[in-house]
Amino acid sequence: MADTSSRSRDLDKLLLRPGNLVGPRFEPGPELRDDLQAFAKVLVVGAGGLGCELLKDLALSGFKNLEVIDMDRIEVTNLNRQFLFRLEDVGKPKAEVAAKRVMERISGVQIVPHFCRIEDKEIEFYNDFSIIALGLDSIEARSYINTVACSFLEYDSDDNPREETIKPMVDGGTEGFKGHARVILPGITPCFECTIWLFPPQVKFPLCTLAETPRTSAHCIEYAHLIKWNEVHGGVAFDPDNPEHMKWVYDEGVVKNIIPAIASTNAIISAACVLETLKIASECSKTLSNYLTYNGSEGLHTEVAEFERDKECLVCGPGIRIELDTSITLQKFMDLLEEHPKLRLSKASITHQGKNLYMQAPPVLEEMTRSNLSLSLFNLMGKLPKDVVHVNGTTIKNDQKFSCLRKLRVVFKGVDGVTDMDTAGGA
Repeated sequence: MADTSSRSRDLDKLLLRPGNLVGPRFEPGPELRDDLQAFAKVLVVGAGGLGCELLKDLALSGFKNLEVIDMDRIEVTNLNRQFLFRLEDVGKPKAEVAAKRVMERISGVQIVPHFCRIEDKEIEFYNDFSIIALGLDSIEARSYINTVACSFLEYDSDDNPREETIKPMVDGGTEGFKGHARVILPGITPCFECTIWLFPPQVKFPLCTLAETPRTSAHCIEYAHLIKWNEVHGGVAFDPDNPEHMKWVYDEGVVKNIIPAIASTNAIISAACVLETLKIASECSKTLSNYLTYNGSEGLHTEVAEFERDKECLVCGPGIRIELDTSITLQKFMDLLEEHPKLRLSKASITHQGKNLYMQAPPVLEEMTRSNLSLSLFNLMGKLPKDVVHVNGTTIKNDQKFSCLRKLRVVFKGVDGVTDMDTAGGA
């Protein structure tokens, strides 16, 4: 076990000395280092190849209050790159084993694991953290965490973000020899939804191409998945998470629709993400502006791009303004959300200032809040002339249903001089 003072030697060079690139509130000294260890609380989302690296690097970079959330269990195929796991760990929750291994190796670090889906946690759970670090391989999961973090954002009367409500996120991703690291400061830098166009749509290949003239590795992968499996195992559905099925395809090729992860790429992207996390927490340097790409197949090539925020973004913007009569009931409000051209939200759960106005689930909360449906939204919101409500529901994109969290600026007509505002249909 390395001595604590020796382990923090490099960290002290950043936190105990002034510099030319530091943030405006940076005050070097041992107090900053101690505060970082005592008060900075970081959530790591994902405990896979990149998540394992993030946990280890954060713990070695002075962060002592960490939590990690992951819904998966360890599989044999994870062991080649998810270095915190061993053969005897197969079948155990990734989050629990990863937290245990890091705490065994690094003294003084406290890591709380959460073995569950990210949607299973209450929204306020995420608000407890100083920074959220993402090590995910799913666009849908990134989008959900992004909407949750942006839901905490508040704007002043001039539509400027209130600094104390900004929930920083650092997102990393890897595919083979390629990877990215990005900094998301809701209201300041582009959020995930602002740059959703960066992610290309899934590519589908005609079955005739796969069966008759497969020309690329992607064709061969799909051939093994869609054609050869059925020829050999007629009537048996293929399960990529079944060890016996995966053993069969060992000689046939990769069938999961992902590019295999490489440990060195995970390590490089994790280092970039943790450095940005340290910058945000301490202001020891200016943060990345705001998207870094890495390509290890082109001689360790890195490039930084500064993308711009979409000021009309439904997620990180001030929110959609909806003008309502004071007499409208909560049920009618929910019907309007389903009809609104920019929202199309169904099965909505609605909160206001942390209070549940109506919850679709669990059943006990649905029963407790059901009586609110017949009450006026104006009264439920404390007769405020205008305020923000948060709506969690289901929307449809590209013919697929997604869970989403939206922020709405509700304005009541005729209250305190509010008479000429955007209508619900034209906001």
